[in-house]
Amino acid sequence: MGAIGDLFGWIATPLYYAISGILLVWQKAFSYVIPSEGWQWALAIVGLTVTIRALLIPLFVKQINSSRNMQLLQPKVKELQKKYGHDREKLANETMKLYKDSGTNPFASCLPLLLQMPIFFVLFRMLEHASDGVGKGFLSDEAAHEFATSTWLGSLLSDQFTTADHMSTYFLTGFLVVAMIATTFLTQRQLMSKNMPADAMTGQYAQQQKLLLYVLPVVFAVGGIAFPVGTILYWTSSNLWTMGQQFYVIRNNPAPGTPAFDAKQEREREKRRKKGLPDAEIDIAEANEAAAEKRPAQRTQPKAQTRSQRKKAGTTAGRSTTQKDGGTK
Repeated sequence: MGAIGDLFGWIATPLYYAISGILLVWQKAFSYVIPSEGWQWALAIVGLTVTIRALLIPLFVKQINSSRNMQLLQPKVKELQKKYGHDREKLANETMKLYKDSGTNPFASCLPLLLQMPIFFVLFRMLEHASDGVGKGFLSDEAAHEFATSTWLGSLLSDQFTTADHMSTYFLTGFLVVAMIATTFLTQRQLMSKNMPADAMTGQYAQQQKLLLYVLPVVFAVGGIAFPVGTILYWTSSNLWTMGQQFYVIRNNPAPGTPAFDAKQEREREKRRKKGLPDAEIDIAEANEAAAEKRPAQRTQPKAQTRSQRKKAGTTAGRSTTQKDGGTK
């Protein structure tokens, strides 16, 4: 237990400074326009969410590209399952080879969530220490006490549903937990209903997505009531960011063969019609675009050459150079 505690402390210490520093910057900024300390700190948590999620945008782009490629590769995965279904080891090796050749990382979709979990738990610990008047990172003891005892919508940011003394805390935490569950469900539902091809809805990837659709809300419902108001506010804000970000990506860069892709094509068709482009040219342009998007990026490996081939290539290159020199003269 001591080694685990030391490891957590080694990871948490820089996060305490980073998170507390971001919180203080946002709280100071809001203090110029909002007199209520509770709203200052609550909006500082929202500002922390915006900052963290903005920094994670490059990883989100990788997550989207990986998810798109995995959806497009599902027909090939099904073929491998039919071919090697009797040999699990061979199936696993061939599937990973398929992902590698197409430049797809099946674990990329987990990175944003995994990177946010330490931030969530450090914020939880920071509020826990703040409720005892102990500051962490750049947060002084005085600022920590103010952070923990600030009242927002009738509840302290450090209050929990399980230890609340006021009805306002029950209502606020209950509302935030419901909002957290709803945003999680709607985000997952949006992905499955609008941005998954019909042939990918029956594969293993689709089953995983369906499992997440119902499991994650249950996890948040059970765990949400045990966390302080401040951490629930952070997670709900993060979910809202995810939902909006995903809506933008699905609308502007949907996976081919999905309802969102058809809707985007219809919008593009309407724009081209307004410009006077004939329907035939529209269909050709869309067909070329769809064909290009359906091909996941392939990694090309240089072909090995024998010694005689290399020697022959070198001789040919030498003759070509000699001829050029002769022509120049």
